[in-house]
Amino acid sequence: MNLNEQNRAELTVRGLIIGTIITLVLTAANVYCGLKAGLTFSTSIPAAVISMAILRGFRGATIQENNIVQTVASAAGTLSSIIFVLPGLIMIGWWTEFPFWISLAICALGGILGVMYSIPLRRALVTTSDLPYPEGVACAEVLKVGSGGEAKDASDIEHGRAGLLAVVWGSIVAAVFAIIVATQIFAADVAQTFRIGKRGAVSGYDFSLSFLLFGIGHLVGLSVGLAMLVGAIIGWGWGVPHYSAIAGDLTTAAATLAQKTWSTKVRFLGAGAIGVSAIWTLLKLVKPVASGLAGAMAASRARKAGKADTLPITERDIPIGIVGLVTLVCMLPIAWLLGYFGNTSGLGAHLPTLIIGGVAYVVLMSFFVSAVCGYMAGLIGSSNSPLSGIGILVVIGAALLLVVGVKPYVGPDAGKALMAFALFTTAVIFSVAAIANNNLQDLKTGQLVDATPWKQQVALVIGVVAGAIVIPPVLDLMNHAYGFMGAPGAETRPNPLPAPQAGLISSLARGVIAADIDWSLIRTGALIGVCIILLDEILARTTKHMRLPPLAVGLGIYLPTQSTLMIVVGAVADWFFERRADRTPKPEATKQLGVLLASGLIVGESVPLVVISAIVAFSGKAAPLALALSVDFANGHYKIDMKREWNWPIWVGFVVVLAGLFSYGFFTRFPITRDFPWANLLLFGIGTALLIVGLFRAFGRPQVYRGKVFGSILTAIALFLFLFFGYEIFYVLRQVPLSTHAPRVGERAPDFILLDQNEQPVGLGDLLSGSRGTVLIFYRGFW
Repeated sequence: MNLNEQNRAELTVRGLIIGTIITLVLTAANVYCGLKAGLTFSTSIPAAVISMAILRGFRGATIQENNIVQTVASAAGTLSSIIFVLPGLIMIGWWTEFPFWISLAICALGGILGVMYSIPLRRALVTTSDLPYPEGVACAEVLKVGSGGEAKDASDIEHGRAGLLAVVWGSIVAAVFAIIVATQIFAADVAQTFRIGKRGAVSGYDFSLSFLLFGIGHLVGLSVGLAMLVGAIIGWGWGVPHYSAIAGDLTTAAATLAQKTWSTKVRFLGAGAIGVSAIWTLLKLVKPVASGLAGAMAASRARKAGKADTLPITERDIPIGIVGLVTLVCMLPIAWLLGYFGNTSGLGAHLPTLIIGGVAYVVLMSFFVSAVCGYMAGLIGSSNSPLSGIGILVVIGAALLLVVGVKPYVGPDAGKALMAFALFTTAVIFSVAAIANNNLQDLKTGQLVDATPWKQQVALVIGVVAGAIVIPPVLDLMNHAYGFMGAPGAETRPNPLPAPQAGLISSLARGVIAADIDWSLIRTGALIGVCIILLDEILARTTKHMRLPPLAVGLGIYLPTQSTLMIVVGAVADWFFERRADRTPKPEATKQLGVLLASGLIVGESVPLVVISAIVAFSGKAAPLALALSVDFANGHYKIDMKREWNWPIWVGFVVVLAGLFSYGFFTRFPITRDFPWANLLLFGIGTALLIVGLFRAFGRPQVYRGKVFGSILTAIALFLFLFFGYEIFYVLRQVPLSTHAPRVGERAPDFILLDQNEQPVGLGDLLSGSRGTVLIFYRGFW
């Protein structure tokens, strides 16, 4: 293919702006998802679908420009994995809030380093590798199908629209469910703990009904889902009963004992399993990483020899010299940050050791984690990459270095400062890991759509900066609204966020530096990890499809069952869905719709919960949307005490708006409503009027009527639906060439000459002269 770099739209201002706007939503959703479930999701595909829907209205948009938009948004979404470390500084009591500029610098500098480190890895792990990159390939297919001019036929364009609707309706369904759960009309969790035998052993489960977790399960697939179930069985079927029986505590409540045993014992088994899995990954990386570095140096020599133009544009990275320069420039503010943090934490007397040792650790460990995360993203996807295990290894390494190099020379009261410095250093390296976890996935997508690597790499840097701006305020909002488990004062909060990885990583830092960590648990977990690795390798050699990813097993061990069981349900549902999709005329297209629907479910539940957390923070109420419940268990019944009247115009108005949207196909059957959608617009108008009346009642007489929050949310959704309807009817349909001689229903078609899809004149006689029948369709005055 002969590509003309100068004449195609790719790295455009409008694309960067659109990508940055999408970043706001997807990054906030990913932050909440990670704090709640301990898992984040790949934002590439939903970003690509939203991008295509927006750029369809612009002239000259290309598949490469759409790719740039999803690259910006997905980079920022992936950077949200920093939540696996930063909340640890709150949990150990060092921070009480997230300082904006410090947090932004950690995310931005680490993220830019992640982009730079992944550039020399591209040839090794993308161009010359046979890694599957499941999310990158899927995103490329979505781009090919949905980017207007790249679509092969009308069915491809229709599939692109169906993908957008899958995201939109998945988001709406999950959002409505999340809001209803927030009212506490019914419980979304079913938990049970029980004792086993007479030695005090306990176990239990906690099942959470969540579209977010269900969507994650659909995305990760059956192998990962079953592996997490195996991990949960190891943790709660053996670990919790075993260690609680050893304790022999017969007086503590079963639920309290089970939670304490899991959090102080069993999660460290998962840490050991994940650490071993990460090391195994590194051993498999040595050869491809060396080849990638050799390829990068060869490309650099070609540029220096004046042969840069001989490289195809799909192989042009940011020059290795600029990569080195940017890396060095980033190290200067990182050194300043380490010095500033060390000085303000009372370790000023040891600044040279902290700065030099910290920078050296960041440089070396960052490249290591970039390679590991890039390889794992290519193997099982960004969503399943071992970021948690990486964080564990990094924080243990940092803490051990501080124990050896600094702790002997400070007083016993400096322990918390050393823990904070270890977490701070880990946060910088973790930002590198998070971005490297995503970059190669994006570059794989770019390779498949003939994108220019250096332009994508620039877009990745812009996405990093955009995400770094969004993450600190969202984290601070969550901290003020809910708090984090394990943080000082968390026991007084009704619903603190688990943030499981951050809790584990901060516990490891505390254990290593305070010398009170139970290494026998880590060793046992490592042994479990080795056994799982062996079993996975056996399955790889003896079966075609069945695998048992060791990292997923480790996650299943140390995540609460509240977060894992619904993921397993989603994974099983995905297996049934894919079996059914294989029997459809277009299996891959159907599977992509499933991916988009799952992504919509994740975003749809996460974003409203971020909004609700803002309401919690500003209102000071733990459950601001909860209906007042009056429960009388003695008489076996309960009732909902509304205290204020039901604001019916809001709900009726929203239903009428939905009727205005979905009745469009019905009204096109009648001549009086076919040529102009006045009936639909009338329904939209009536519904909007009712919503406005409801809002006036809610805000004007709040002591009488409910609905300030619900009414605002439903009105915003109604406005979006109206804009979407207007865009499709008054813009998209007007792109079809007008036929001034279109016959009415029942009329005989007059002779005519129109242009076909190849811009060639075709008359009625030409169509009727063929041996096959001809169907002429005139729709609402358009040919």
